[in-house]
Amino acid sequence: MTDNSHKLITIERQITEQQGQFPEATGEFSKLLRDFTLALRIIARDVRRAGLNDILGYTNTTNIHGESVKKLDEFANDIIFRAMDHGGHLCVMASEESDGLIHIPKEYKCGRYVLTFDPLDGSSNIDVNITIGTIFSIYRRLDPQLETPGTIEDVLQPGYKQVCAGYALYGSSTQLVYTTGKGVDVFTFDPTIGEFLLSHAQIKIPQRGKIYSINEGNYKYWDKPLQEYVDYLKTPADDKSRPYSARYIGSAIADVHRTLFYGGIFMYPADSKSPNGKLRLIYELNPLAAIIEEAGGRATNGVDEILKVQPTEIHQRMPVFLGSTDDVLEAEQFLRGEHPSQQ
Repeated sequence: MTDNSHKLITIERQITEQQGQFPEATGEFSKLLRDFTLALRIIARDVRRAGLNDILGYTNTTNIHGESVKKLDEFANDIIFRAMDHGGHLCVMASEESDGLIHIPKEYKCGRYVLTFDPLDGSSNIDVNITIGTIFSIYRRLDPQLETPGTIEDVLQPGYKQVCAGYALYGSSTQLVYTTGKGVDVFTFDPTIGEFLLSHAQIKIPQRGKIYSINEGNYKYWDKPLQEYVDYLKTPADDKSRPYSARYIGSAIADVHRTLFYGGIFMYPADSKSPNGKLRLIYELNPLAAIIEEAGGRATNGVDEILKVQPTEIHQRMPVFLGSTDDVLEAEQFLRGEHPSQQ
């Protein structure tokens, strides 16, 4: 990990410089990213003022998942739509808070890209001022020559086809973590100048960590192999490699961000209450998996790599085990019933 605190590299500059590496680039993708960072700046501003702006608490509606919608969820969803609907870069959008596809208004041009996003991950923590964030993915539409509205097939692409993935964290500072397949960079927002500045370049996750992150309140609902794995992590080892420390915020984006920097493993498994897991493949897992794997980690559903899974529906859920490569491989070993002590 490189400390770039002595440099002044804005995200605008980085986007422009990366565009210059591709002679065939039209600038459309760069403009799309600039539009999106504007939406993030607006959301960050209002998250900081949430307690003063009457946007805490719930609306009187539920989303497609049957969950009560927070006011700030609705606000963030609307801000992203209004920032992205008219630029001419997108052909379609999809959001965790929307029932179906989000089409580009007829009066605006349809472009070459697809945007999927979770406008405010961790929103159940909004009222108690715990870190929340926005997660996003950008894909090329299947036929870039078309100027017609995007389709469900454009959205249901496997994660390895993402051309950009990332998330913005709204915590003690606002950070944007993203990749375009050339490493993972972290930009921190400086509100005094209104710019995202590069703070950590080319992040690499440790090969193995000392932290596990899972909701142990669901222990009784897990399959036995997962119970044995978590018990194993808590059992002291002669070589001092265990026990691991338990850290669980309950905001996936915050738990994954900590895992990216410190290593270890984040898990949201399937269980008898949620046989398909809880997190959404398109809006959450694909972009988070892209970040972790680009940083040198591993992300699977316990069997298959997340980024290779072909989505079948836009709100599809899936279990996830992601983080340091050695930790995730060890978890998969347990899930196959191969306890290390048996070998």
